[in-house]
Amino acid sequence: MREYEVVFVAHPDLDENALNDLINKVRGWITEGGGEVSKTDLWGKRKLAYPIRKQREGQYVLLHSNMAPSFGAQLERNLRFTEPVLRFLLVVKS
Repeated sequence: MREYEVVFVAHPDLDENALNDLINKVRGWITEGGGEVSKTDLWGKRKLAYPIRKQREGQYVLLHSNMAPSFGAQLERNLRFTEPVLRFLLVVKS
């Protein structure tokens, strides 16, 4: 198990319930893959450096997690095909 930081930018028009559902979905993927989420930080709505899918703002979420290195590719695939996620980054924490 390795420590990872998963940061994703969600669509700015998501209401609080939809954003919480999205966060719970990502947390569920991590726990189903044999990992665990130790901390969730909501950074809130922030302006993007450049437009992504015609959006100038996004809601940022940071998840601190422990998971197997082999699960990273599957998590990235799931995030890539999730419509409300504009961008994501999966980083090994040193």
